[in-house]
Amino acid sequence: MAILNIFKTAGLKLKMFSELVMFSHTLFSLPFAIISMVWAAGGWPSGHVMIWGLIALIGARNGANAFNRLADRTFDEQNPRTAHRHLPQRLLAEKEVVVFVIVNYAIFIVASGMLNLLCLLLSPVAIVLISTYSYTKRFTFLSHLYLGFVIASAPIGAWFAVTGNIAFTPFVIGTVVMLWIAGFDIIYGTQDIEFDRRHGLWSIPSFFGLENALRIAKGLHFIMIMLLLFLYVWQDLGWVYLVGIGIATLLLMTEHKIIKPSNRKLMKVASYNLNQVIS
Repeated sequence: MAILNIFKTAGLKLKMFSELVMFSHTLFSLPFAIISMVWAAGGWPSGHVMIWGLIALIGARNGANAFNRLADRTFDEQNPRTAHRHLPQRLLAEKEVVVFVIVNYAIFIVASGMLNLLCLLLSPVAIVLISTYSYTKRFTFLSHLYLGFVIASAPIGAWFAVTGNIAFTPFVIGTVVMLWIAGFDIIYGTQDIEFDRRHGLWSIPSFFGLENALRIAKGLHFIMIMLLLFLYVWQDLGWVYLVGIGIATLLLMTEHKIIKPSNRKLMKVASYNLNQVIS
C-alpha cells in the first residue's frame, strides 16, 4: 500500500510538472526542429543526432517554461486569467520548481555535449537567452519578438546539431519561426491589455491598443509567409512544400478571422490549437 501511494504521489507530481511547463505545447517547436534536422542532413539524420537533439530540445524547453513560471509568479497571482496556475495555488513549491529548472538545464547541456562541440559551447548562451525572456515584458513591448527569437533557436540549434557548422538557411527558418510565434503571442496578449497597463507590463497590445496590435500580428504573419515562399524559390523545394505553405496560410487567415479577446475558448483556438496544426 505504501509503495502504491509513492507511485500515486510521483504520478501526480509528474502530471503537475507537465502542466506547469505546458508540455503539449512542445508541438510548436518540435516539428520545426525535426524539419531543420532533415533539411540539414539531406534526409533522415543518424539516430544518435535525432535522440540527443530531441533530448536537448525538451530539456531546454522544460527548463525555460518552468523558469518563466518562477519569474512571473507574482503577476500570475494577481491576474484572474492565470491565478489558477500551480505556483499561485501553491500546488508546487518554489524550491521544487527551482530543482526542476536546474535538472532540465543540466540535461540540455549534457545532450548538447553529446551532439558536437559547437552545440556544447553555445549551450550556456542558449540558457541565458531562454531565461531572460521572462523579464523582457517588464521593459519592452518587443517581448513577443524576443519570445519568437528564443523559440527560433530550436530549428537553428537542430541544424547545428546535424552539421556542427553555421549556415544561412537555418537562420531564415528561425526568422520564420520568430515572426510566427511573435504574431500569435500578440494575439494571445490581447487578453491582458488592461492588466498589463495597470501593472506596468509592456506588450504590443497594451502599448499600441487592440486594433493596431492585431494589424501588427497580421503583418508579422504576412512576412512569415513571404519568407517561406522565398525559401521555396531559392531552394527549389517541391510541390509538397508549396501545399504546406497554402495550408498554413489558410489556417493563419482563419486564426485572424476568429479572434475575440473576450471569448477565452476562442482565443485558445486562435493562439494555440490552430498554430499547433500549422507547426
